[in-house]
Amino acid sequence: MIKSPLNYIGGKYRLLPQLLPLFPSEIGTFIDLFAGGLDVALNVNARHIVCNDINHYVTGLFEYLRGTDIEHIVGEVNRTIARYGLSKENTEGYYALRSDYNRTHSPLLLFLLICFGFNHQVRFNARGEFNNPFGRARSSYNERTEHHLRQTHRRLQQIELRTGNFRDFSTDVLVPGDFVYADPPYLISCGSYNDGKRGFEGWTATDDKHLFGLLDNLDRRGIRFALSNVLHHKGAVNEPLVQWADHYHIHRLRASYANSNYQARASETEEVLITNY
Repeated sequence: MIKSPLNYIGGKYRLLPQLLPLFPSEIGTFIDLFAGGLDVALNVNARHIVCNDINHYVTGLFEYLRGTDIEHIVGEVNRTIARYGLSKENTEGYYALRSDYNRTHSPLLLFLLICFGFNHQVRFNARGEFNNPFGRARSSYNERTEHHLRQTHRRLQQIELRTGNFRDFSTDVLVPGDFVYADPPYLISCGSYNDGKRGFEGWTATDDKHLFGLLDNLDRRGIRFALSNVLHHKGAVNEPLVQWADHYHIHRLRASYANSNYQARASETEEVLITNY
């Protein structure tokens, strides 16, 4: 498995051993409508891979990684770490880096902010400023991160990147044999990526409904899809999702959560993959 160097909220790396066997064995064009940190796309087997996400800062970072020589990237990473004195303990260096990123929006600086930020989160405020605090004593760039970076760089050469709202993504050219994967923000488990306060639109019941319509349209055209979501979370139930999913196949997953008590979280959340095949 290739692990993205970004620890994206809602990332599916830990679920890949369950997800990938549920995907079609042969895929023409693979579309990831909510690509995030690319954990799924980096590991899917398809002739053509297209990744879309609304967060232009993240897709811009991946564009930079894909279009830049990897040795140059690694060299710049190490020189920038030295320039700011970045470490697990240097608070001032991290906030100097964050200030410079918010002034320049350099993709390289964004990558290092993610490496050294709290829980490696990708978080912006409504003004488009990166605002994740320092990950003291825990977050860093290390040999393992560099390994993930190099693997991702190689795989990115085979991936087409797009930026935009899923509503504006045209599926008109897709044909049977293609496959669409959707891992949207989950309506009943709101996080910093879908609360509408980070410079991007929040996720609402209307968005769920629109996505259901898009997937229904794919089904009518004989195009396969898979939707990741949760049916219930901490006592809340997404009733429209439950009713819509009843027309398709529901695969229940053994949830895995980083930085949390597995038994407590797993018992509170029912994570599923919904497919039309």
